[in-house]
Amino acid sequence: MSDLAVLAARFGEALRREGVAVGADRSARFAQALVAVDAQRIREVYWCALATLVSTSDEVAVLDRVFEAVFGDGFDPADFRGDRPDETLTAGQFTAGGTTAGKEREVPLATLGSAAERLASRDFTDLEPGELEQLRELMRRFRLATPTRRSRRKRAAAGGRRVDMRETLRRARRSGGEPAVLRRWVPREKPRRLVVLCDISGSMEAHARAMLQLLVSANLGAKAEVFTFATRLTRLTRVLAHDPAAAMRRAGTEAPDWSGGTRIGAALREFLDTFGARGMARGAVVVIISDGWETGDPAPLAAQMARLSRLAFRVVWVNPRTAQPGYRPLVGGMAAVWPYCDAVVSAHRLDALDALLDAVG
Repeated sequence: MSDLAVLAARFGEALRREGVAVGADRSARFAQALVAVDAQRIREVYWCALATLVSTSDEVAVLDRVFEAVFGDGFDPADFRGDRPDETLTAGQFTAGGTTAGKEREVPLATLGSAAERLASRDFTDLEPGELEQLRELMRRFRLATPTRRSRRKRAAAGGRRVDMRETLRRARRSGGEPAVLRRWVPREKPRRLVVLCDISGSMEAHARAMLQLLVSANLGAKAEVFTFATRLTRLTRVLAHDPAAAMRRAGTEAPDWSGGTRIGAALREFLDTFGARGMARGAVVVIISDGWETGDPAPLAAQMARLSRLAFRVVWVNPRTAQPGYRPLVGGMAAVWPYCDAVVSAHRLDALDALLDAVG
């Protein structure tokens, strides 16, 4: 999977150098297409590139030229676009409703020049409710994957450093009681728990909806524990484990303080006292989504962040205001929490979510 990501990124970079507007979203779709079709041949790689990286006939010509430079001389687009003359799609014929040898043909360009390009670089606060809904499908390509940790469980492995005496003796019955083969084991790996605390106060409403939608659309790949807070803490884990549209509607009713004030320190203390004591935060990746506007004294917030940093494996703070030029955490809540954060990201728009995924992972 990592090799495909590298291939997609480098091929997209080569196209950008030739003037094709290939952003992170197109490169991601290219990598996703390679995985979906299990591309094993150059023809399949080319078709994935054609369907995800270009949107005009001029760009197709550039794609052909770059593809030839990357994958070798002797490349002929006609060879890759069909074996029979009536199925050949030339660069000049490539349009959204293109034809092939006079025959109407649908070209799979539904994702090209679509909402991804229009919405990727727009701040979540600038989006209309309908546009936020469009983000749902785009966010399905994201996966929230946390680092792994050793489990108490074990699995058989020929190269394991420890001998599984029980399994070795059980197998020895087949050889007259002689342990002819030593059975070995290694610890199993499991993803660390992901805990998300999302500020739903008035200043964070648009970003909060987008972040909660991301959690739902990403299928909660890390089985996240999700809490919202403004004037009080609300657990939404079960609510968000269902259909995205229904989950977002229910989230609004389950969190009665939506668009209220912000008491970050009190909410964090309640989380640590109630759930942290049960071990939910211990060894977890904790993501706090807030602009840091604390209505109370920031000193208690700093104290709770110090507690959290001792329990969690990693603390990631998502603050959309950090994207502003010249931003500095000099006063207030962000100044209090900054020393205890392992990473601070903006995640203020679609094309900034990769930084969040990297910080989590």
